[in-house]
Amino acid sequence: RIYEEGRESIPEYPYLFETDVEICLIGDSCKSPIERFWNGNNMIYILQKAKPNEESDSMEESKTDDGIYASELLSEESSGPVALSVRRAKQLISLYAMVQNPNMTHLELSEVVVLPPLWIRCDGSDPEHTYWLGAEPLKAGNKITGINFYMVTCDGPTADKTCFANLEELKMTHRIKHHSSVVTTKGFAQYELIRAAAIEGTTVESESNICIDITWNTVDKILETPPLISAATLNIALEPGDPRSPVYQLYRELQFLLALAEGLKTGVTEWPELLESKPAVELVQEFLTDLKKKLDGYCVSGNKDGTEKIKCDTEAVDSSMKSIFSERGDLDFAEQLWCKMKSVSSYQELIACFTLILKSLERGEIQPWIHHGSSSLLSKLIQQSYHGKIEAVSLTGITPIQMLLEIGLDKMKKDYVSFFIGQELATLTYLDYFTSTLVDLQEQIHRVQKLHHMLEIMVSCTVLLQFKHENLFPLTQICMKYYRENPLDEKHVFQLPIRSALVKKFYEDDHLQVWKVDISSGHGPKEVKTTWQVSTNPPVEHMTSNNTGLLSDSTVNGSSEERMYFITVVKCSQVHFT
Repeated sequence: RIYEEGRESIPEYPYLFETDVEICLIGDSCKSPIERFWNGNNMIYILQKAKPNEESDSMEESKTDDGIYASELLSEESSGPVALSVRRAKQLISLYAMVQNPNMTHLELSEVVVLPPLWIRCDGSDPEHTYWLGAEPLKAGNKITGINFYMVTCDGPTADKTCFANLEELKMTHRIKHHSSVVTTKGFAQYELIRAAAIEGTTVESESNICIDITWNTVDKILETPPLISAATLNIALEPGDPRSPVYQLYRELQFLLALAEGLKTGVTEWPELLESKPAVELVQEFLTDLKKKLDGYCVSGNKDGTEKIKCDTEAVDSSMKSIFSERGDLDFAEQLWCKMKSVSSYQELIACFTLILKSLERGEIQPWIHHGSSSLLSKLIQQSYHGKIEAVSLTGITPIQMLLEIGLDKMKKDYVSFFIGQELATLTYLDYFTSTLVDLQEQIHRVQKLHHMLEIMVSCTVLLQFKHENLFPLTQICMKYYRENPLDEKHVFQLPIRSALVKKFYEDDHLQVWKVDISSGHGPKEVKTTWQVSTNPPVEHMTSNNTGLLSDSTVNGSSEERMYFITVVKCSQVHFT
């Protein structure tokens, strides 16, 4: 019944079975909790222990479809998923296998439906420390021919490498169990290249992480270093906003831009704390005074270019970014104003700043230069001032906020375009989507956030991994393709196929996160596999919640030099019905 209902749409909540078991159907678009051990796709059942529900009595009376109740399967806000006893899991696996077996005629099933694979969380209470049991029907067309059974066991954590398995013994055990004369081996290793540590003075750890997955054929020994010819994939998850980032000042600009955008939507703007030595209104006044003094130098004159551009306000470019960015030498009047006004600390100060600017324009005291094609209200007023008259603007309501937002948005778009074009990572045509003015302001800001996320990724790979253009260019294309098709997701993991030799110097034994070997025999549906794995993190999420004492007590004389490892073994058995 769950399967039939799930064919139309994946159920939002688990189903209750015999008061103690939750059954959830997970679609192929969801993250699978057993993806580390089983690479099947499409739908699967996940079974786990039902959690006590305070509202269960009232819900029993009101629910129209018995078996459904509202408790999250993998809720991060709750205490986490709860495992069943191994004995109970084996009972459930047996029931599942029986109804899939066409030889069980005494069950009087009208027809045998090929159900999705079933995986059950176990509590590790048996001598083998079993944490998952799985069953997957074997098919020939629409006919069920047998079942693959899986058992995932785990021990640890331990720093004692003498308890690690011997590869030849693992291969021999596999041969004997599966009556195989020929076995093949495949290796996998994951190294953590970069992980952002908690920012000093906070308890919040960043989710930023750069790691590399490496696969190779023919493993000679346990924990061997991957050959340089191995296939490798770089996994990059990077959350912007680390104060140690070379582009943190640009991130702060973006946050102010977002605060202004939110103020337009809600009518309430969160103004930044004053970090500058002078208030924004003083900075603007000094800037205007300086322009008045230099007016002759900025007017059309007899120099060979006919005009002299405003020099870049070097204060606007943070020194920590100079090694990453070429200093833009073409900041126009509006962009320089943004650099002064991004520290504005109140609505009243914002009005005071724009009042000074508009009066200077009305009186003709300044004749500022602006970029061609700018569509902001301030740019239009500046263009009007060239003809000696500007329209009256009422600095009330959201108008001042929108004026500041527009010039900030223009400036930041040009900053990002300057980087990607200057580094030859994208063309103007490919950047059109991210800089388009054909969408509303909120969507424009959303796309600028995407640009910033991509910028931080490129900067991190340049600074931390010393990536050159040959790797930055394809990574940029991957990121831009994703963000042209998807909303902003600062936790998304971008993947870049690379040569493992390129980052070999960054991964060593002390960066190893996962190492595993797959021992296989047979072909097609008759293929069986044994997996042996070590990992620095618990391979099973319900193992963490059920064994917190084990994890917290597992230290080696308070030293971080010896790494603790979990040892996981995945075994497979086949049962054929015909």
